[in-house]
Amino acid sequence: QVRVGESGGGLVQAGGSLRLSCAASGRTFMGWFRQPHGKEREFVAAIRWSGGNTFYADSVKGRFAISRDNVKNTVYLQMNSLKPEDTAVYYCAASGISTIDPRDYDYWGQGTQVTVSS
Repeated sequence: QVRVGESGGGLVQAGGSLRLSCAASGRTFMGWFRQPHGKEREFVAAIRWSGGNTFYADSVKGRFAISRDNVKNTVYLQMNSLKPEDTAVYYCAASGISTIDPRDYDYWGQGTQVTVSS
């Protein structure tokens, strides 16, 4: 059975850092998505469990880093140099294929709020 659950959101000032965690198991590809208030859900980053290949949205490259711990079955999203436009609900999701399209993810966490103040 696949289970996905996020933690680690909160309020931070611009330029600060947060680390999100996602307890997950049983799928090939793990992704982080975000949904700003009133906007569509968008891709942030993804990682393949086997091999650790990573993928990033252009808007977060160089600031965010996705990683995984195979022993703890946990995926992390380290977010540095945060900007007010990073404010959103962040979701962790799992897919059986390598993809950044949210429609191809079949298991989703409940989401965690990240708020970046200016």
